[in-house]
Amino acid sequence: MRKLCLLFLVFASTLAAEVQVGLDLFFRDGHAQALKGKKVGLITNQTGVNRELRTAAELFSESKEFTLVALFAPEHGLNGNAYADEKISHKIGKTPVYSLYGATRRPTAQMLKGIDTLVFDIQEVGCRSYTYVSTLFYVMEEAAKRGISVIVLDRPNPMGGVIVDGPMMREDLRSFVGYLNVPYCHGMTVGELARFFNEEYKVGCALKVISMEGWKREMSFKETGLPWIPTSPYIPEPDTPFFYASTGILGMLDLVNIGIGYTMPFKIVGAPWIHAKNFAQKLNEQNLAGVKFLPFYFRPFYGPYKGKDCQGVKIVITSSTQYRPNAVQSLLIGMLKALYPKQVGMRLSALNSSKKKSFCQICGNPEMLDIIMRDKYVAWKLIPFQQSEREAFLKTREKHLLY
Repeated sequence: MRKLCLLFLVFASTLAAEVQVGLDLFFRDGHAQALKGKKVGLITNQTGVNRELRTAAELFSESKEFTLVALFAPEHGLNGNAYADEKISHKIGKTPVYSLYGATRRPTAQMLKGIDTLVFDIQEVGCRSYTYVSTLFYVMEEAAKRGISVIVLDRPNPMGGVIVDGPMMREDLRSFVGYLNVPYCHGMTVGELARFFNEEYKVGCALKVISMEGWKREMSFKETGLPWIPTSPYIPEPDTPFFYASTGILGMLDLVNIGIGYTMPFKIVGAPWIHAKNFAQKLNEQNLAGVKFLPFYFRPFYGPYKGKDCQGVKIVITSSTQYRPNAVQSLLIGMLKALYPKQVGMRLSALNSSKKKSFCQICGNPEMLDIIMRDKYVAWKLIPFQQSEREAFLKTREKHLLY
């Protein structure tokens, strides 16, 4: 009986440790009351929900403390149903919904007229190239120009706060798919990124971050107990961000199908000219930590190699804290080039200048493309690429961490 009681206490303490996100605490801990009489603009989408699955838009519109005067939607729209790169239009109603992924990607003076405070509540995925954080940075810059305060309601990094991996970003390559110099996988929450950006880039925004309660850097998203809302059409599950960071850059080279157009976006790599068992065997022989490669066979519904029988691998994460997306991506690119030089060489030579520019902007540098195009064996150059720069970043980011 005593053992049963102890087990119950352990189980109860686990339940008590469930994560509360910034939106939960905003209304629980008096932050909403602090905005009494203010006019508020809310930057959000379908991912801005509390533990009861009520949206920030609903909760803010019902508030008696302040007035919600405008909504701002990022890429994919307020409801998350628009495709990547699809331009979104404004909807003007009782509460106007302004698109920050249409005619403009920055809130204009007219959109911000009369607003005292801007609140940001969007789940992002932990990758520098994901545009939701760029939207936040643009908002912070425009708010700083006009003396408007910004509140960020923090949410977990779905890859946790341990993985710091991938290339840094060169300042002359700043763009909407990479606006600050952090590793591709930065291991920070959106609130921590906001603090980093505000201070390191001297933005001067009147910034407040509503921290989470109960979140730890080693947590997987599943361990938070929070509901996962797909952040965009190709990020349907809480573990998809790991794979987005592992094959998204590879996908830009037009070599293979990475599951876009099949049921597992970013989780598989395949083409008609790959031999699945041999490809998986060669990848597994490299003994990367935290990952295994399973031979996989599929036929894409659309996208690269639509309707054609493809062979390749499914990426299987065996340890989410040891897993390193950049290492996986680099090994995949290197093994493809080593095993299938003719097919890969033909496709690399077909890349146009626009595709090359986009690739470099997302990588944050042109050197990685040079290595891929020029060298015969690329994996062991790409995996440690900019390791010393990442180590310097880890020291810089320490003062901005909240957890």
